[in-house]
Amino acid sequence: MTTTIKSNATQAWWKESVVYQIYPASFLSTGSGNAPGWGDIKGITSKLDYLKHLGVDVVWSSPIFKSPQVDMGYDISDYKDIDPRFGSLDDVDELIRELKKRDMRLMVDLVVNHTSDQHAWFLDSRSSKDSAKRDWYIWQPPKYDDQGKRQPPNNWGMILGDANSAWTWDEKTQEYYLALFTPEQPDLNWRNPELREAVHDVLRFWLERGASGFRMDVINMISKVKGYPDAPIGTPGAPFQPGEKHFANGPHLHEYLREINDKVLSKFDTITVGEMPFVRDEEEIMKVVGADRKELNMIFIFDIVDIDNAPGGFRLTLHDWTPADVRSIITKYQRLMLDRDGWNSIFIENHDNPRSVSRYADDSDQYRALSSKLLCLMQTTLGGTLYVYQGEELGMRNLRPEVPMEEYIDIESVNYWEKTKKQHSGDQEKLNFGKKVLQTKARDHARTPVQWSAKPNAGFCDEGTKPWMIVNSDYKTVNAEVQRTYKSEDDLSVLQFWKRGLASRKEHKDVFVYGDFTLLEDSSENLFAYKRTGDDGAAFVTVLNFSGKDVEWNVSKEANVSKWVTGNYQKGAPSLDTTGQIKLRPWEGILGECEK
Repeated sequence: MTTTIKSNATQAWWKESVVYQIYPASFLSTGSGNAPGWGDIKGITSKLDYLKHLGVDVVWSSPIFKSPQVDMGYDISDYKDIDPRFGSLDDVDELIRELKKRDMRLMVDLVVNHTSDQHAWFLDSRSSKDSAKRDWYIWQPPKYDDQGKRQPPNNWGMILGDANSAWTWDEKTQEYYLALFTPEQPDLNWRNPELREAVHDVLRFWLERGASGFRMDVINMISKVKGYPDAPIGTPGAPFQPGEKHFANGPHLHEYLREINDKVLSKFDTITVGEMPFVRDEEEIMKVVGADRKELNMIFIFDIVDIDNAPGGFRLTLHDWTPADVRSIITKYQRLMLDRDGWNSIFIENHDNPRSVSRYADDSDQYRALSSKLLCLMQTTLGGTLYVYQGEELGMRNLRPEVPMEEYIDIESVNYWEKTKKQHSGDQEKLNFGKKVLQTKARDHARTPVQWSAKPNAGFCDEGTKPWMIVNSDYKTVNAEVQRTYKSEDDLSVLQFWKRGLASRKEHKDVFVYGDFTLLEDSSENLFAYKRTGDDGAAFVTVLNFSGKDVEWNVSKEANVSKWVTGNYQKGAPSLDTTGQIKLRPWEGILGECEK
């Protein structure tokens, strides 16, 4: 347990910002795009007052670029144009203007590990081995087995379908191209300096247009190990293996990131966050986010959202975890960034993960709201830049178990379910387990339309229009309209609790954003208690019961609580002792102010 008071005192707007992620297809449909039942850019613009009222500073939208939508826009065919489903460049310009009126900013989702196979660059690249852009992508000749049959260049498995090769055969030019996610998403060859300059040009285009920064999709995969060696055998008997050892955090990653910073980002006042899966090594993390590194402001560290993955396994696996695991992961990275002058991103939800209340707490009707507030209290009192995913502020939860498998339409879910049915046909026990995996962890859960009201389609789109994806069945009781107008002498809605928590975070930013972190409880199975201390001595204690049962805690002298100021069970301050033993109810979280 550390008691040293230390803080990241160098202040910056992007450190203090609350970033709200929008998954545009599911946010709000105004009918202004050319795809009925899809969310659109004007839908985002129409809700800026809602977001401003909540306490949001930066809007990050998942990709809205032109795309065949094989992987929901992460397969980009034109970085400088907007997919007609969402609207137009004029709509984006209007969004940026309206954000600036409210002192808010836009973060663009930059996907430059790969493009769509319909991008002009790739169409040129695959047109001929002599194409000027041939080397903008990763092409390799086939291998041949003992029987003379053509085989992929190595044994890497596809990330969104591990039963398939990460290499796709091109009949015309008689070579394979690398496509780690789907065959329609060929990987770019960052060794080519012309390709890198073309990517830099894309960044400049959006920064000059008024964007304030980038979320960089799987940015640590842009450098692959030369020669593309076989991956170690992680799944014996499987034809293809996880190859991240050779394509994540490759030999030139930091060189490429520093080049982006030097040539583009340093010329603007930007916020940057890198998505970096498969990274656990602290040294590698600090090479990217260290204050003196001049690479990225922060990254998304995946430990917390990989907590229920089987060790060394694919994302769609299940593994038991305990609240102590949550405690140890968060404590590790809170201390790492404080001790080594880096910066954290705080998040537990995004478009690639299930709903946090269903994953980390209890999404039953009895405890959904309390659990959602517990998770809010935790996130709003941790150090770093806070990321809130659309609907998280409402306590939206996973699709209900009665939803049939046919409604799971994400490409990862479809590939997984087809593989499961093929491998376990007739084995009902294993088929049921496959269903349980999807019901627990599918990306679909985060992509259901935002529940704005109790109107048909949850107010996401007009009554006569079919949403592109199923609306969760609880929308009549779990929606923004009900929660924003909720009035009670005793408690707050989840939305109101989030608003209050974000306001408190900003009021006490020296503590919650920049302050020191001290773990107060490391022996209890279900409790997570910590103290945040600012440079001027102001301090708060957060105590969280991650269980469905009563838990007792001896308030330590180190906590030095003078009064409890809020909790998730009631609107006012909890009436608990500030010394001695206290009892926390199921999924209860409390916040205390400390003596200076």
